[in-house]
Amino acid sequence: MSLPTVKFGKSAYEVTRMGLGLAALGRPGYITLTHNEDISDYDVAEMETHAHAVLDSAWHAGIRYFDAARSYGKAEQFLGSWLRSREIDRSEVIIGSKWGYTYTADWQVKAETHEVKEHSLSVLQRQWAETLSFLGYTPNLYQIHSATLDSGVLDNRAVLNELGKLKAGGTLIGLTLSGANQSQTLEKALGVMMDGVRLFDSVQVTWNLLERSTTAILREARRLGLAVIVKEAVANGRLTSSNHEQDFQSQMQLLKTEATRLGTTIDALALAAVLAQEWATIVLSGAANSQHLEANVKAFDVRWDEIAENALASLEEMPEAYWAERSQLSWN
Repeated sequence: MSLPTVKFGKSAYEVTRMGLGLAALGRPGYITLTHNEDISDYDVAEMETHAHAVLDSAWHAGIRYFDAARSYGKAEQFLGSWLRSREIDRSEVIIGSKWGYTYTADWQVKAETHEVKEHSLSVLQRQWAETLSFLGYTPNLYQIHSATLDSGVLDNRAVLNELGKLKAGGTLIGLTLSGANQSQTLEKALGVMMDGVRLFDSVQVTWNLLERSTTAILREARRLGLAVIVKEAVANGRLTSSNHEQDFQSQMQLLKTEATRLGTTIDALALAAVLAQEWATIVLSGAANSQHLEANVKAFDVRWDEIAENALASLEEMPEAYWAERSQLSWN
């Protein structure tokens, strides 16, 4: 199966419009609503086999962009071992990874702290070396994981210079965003220049039917040549049939009505909403099993239209409310 492709920003790469994010596949615990149902055997070898099966499903579905991070447990190792065991030519895939968070859950579902954030030069240098070692390949794209104004990373000249060196060596540089101030962080990032050239080649952002606050700045980022990767398009499971929260039932009914009208599932509808945005380069599936991955890919069959746009416009939440709700999701 082949999927639509698009040029990745100003780079020479062509990427599929859907990618697979490995946040839910590389570690026992994650905040997706049904993660405890999607993965039940936490033995490392079993989880690697499971991750390989989902990666196989993604490959057969036509996905060629894969997104990992140092804090996703063993995601980089699982991705690297899959590429080698399937003898996939490295030129056939685009790999993105991230630095800035250190995984601290010690392979436990419940932990006092699952990951620790530090955007320092020493962490960048250490984690770049770890990525090369654990992945076994040089990633096409290396991203600051969850850049915020508070972390100060966009003012840290030592870090920015080091990223500039990686960029000069052929690796694209990106940043991912989170929190209610995504737009302000991206606006600042767009102004970061190295030797007269914009440092960042891409931005990865949370955008979905509930959280659309970045729409205007993402249009500007795309106009300036950045690739835009959208994560959490189904809002960590809130925009799927697995969301049984009582205070979300009126919104769920709207989603069910439009999904039925368009002959699709709620998750595919949510992903189709992203694919319909002219500024979106890639939308990530965060599927934790092959069944969900195959359902996600059906987003390409959805004919998103003005009726759906108007019917679901009322789902949008204020950023502060959205991120407060997300912060309450439990690791499972």
